[in-house]
Parts: sequence; structure tokens; C-alpha cells
Amino acid sequence: MKIVVGYVNTQEGKAALDWAVNEVKERGGHVVVVHSMRGGGNEQAEREEMLTYREEFDEIEKRLTDEGVPHTIRRLIRGLTPAEDLVRVVSEESADVIAIGLRRRSRTGKLIMGSDALEILLLADCPVVGIKRKETE
Repeated sequence: MKIVVGYVNTQEGKAALDWAVNEVKERGGHVVVVHSMRGGGNEQAEREEMLTYREEFDEIEKRLTDEGVPHTIRRLIRGLTPAEDLVRVVSEESADVIAIGLRRRSRTGKLIMGSDALEILLLADCPVVGIKRKETE
């Protein structure tokens, strides 16, 4: 099984990655970690985000290698929305499923859902698994 993880550096993003890692360990397969930036905005902010994620992805790379999880990490800045990038990566990688983190929302927020999550659900031709982070006490 090949799982594409839409990764952002949040508790929800980490929960989606954890789920994918556990699935691959249990069933076999490959994890493709994707971080998408549209680009074309504030150059300084984009540089800072790239540096932050470089460190984060170095840690993810080490973790997945140490745990023996087959993986690919893709950092994308190609002018697409995160949803468009994830759907393209699924096609390019012949992946089976997309894993995304979802955060708790208010009653109104539940009606709207996150725009990226909704767009992924609408565009994807494969199953999409929404993972909530574990609540800490």
C-alpha cells in the first residue's frame, strides 16, 4: 500500500504521519510525505517556512529511516493548492490513499470544513483518510 500524507507541522499533521507509518509497518508499503507551498507570496515568509520545514523534514527522514519505513519526502512549490499537489502526487506515485490531519471545529466550522480538506475530498480519485489528533489531558 502506498500512502500519500499531506503534511503540515501541526499536531494534526503529525497524527496523519503517525497513522500512515503505523499502517505501513502493519501492512507493508510506502509512505510519501508531501508538503505543498503555493509560492509567489512574501519571499521572506516563504524562506522562513522552507527553513523551518527543512529541519522538520530532516527529523522525519531520520525517524522513518530508523524505523525501517520505506518513504519518499516531497517538498513542493509549484504554484498549486495543497489539494491539487496531493492529487497530482497520488497520480505520479500510483498511490492508494491520502492521509490528512483534521482539527476539531466549532459547529459552524463543521459545516464548512477546512477549505484544503474539502478540496482534497472533492478532487481525489482515491480514498481519503482524515486523522484527528489525540486529545491530551
